[in-house]
Amino acid sequence: MNSAVALTLTLLSLMIGAGVVSASWGFTLGREALTGVRQPEARPTSGTPASQQANPGHHGDLVLAKEADILEEVKARMSGEGQ
Repeated sequence: MNSAVALTLTLLSLMIGAGVVSASWGFTLGREALTGVRQPEARPTSGTPASQQANPGHHGDLVLAKEADILEEVKARMSGEGQ
């Protein structure tokens, strides 16, 4: 067997071995890091859409303006009256 082939096979086997050791060590560290971590609840009970539909025009302190009022104000500003 040629010495170059032997060296190549040795280095290749060492690289594969190092990859397997590194992968198993990383998997173990990741598994330990995630112990005790749970998936969040898929359907939280607070803030349901049903409670938000009780008053659709009012979201907290935010009051929605009517489209007709906005259009009147825009037309007044475009004609120069609202300056």
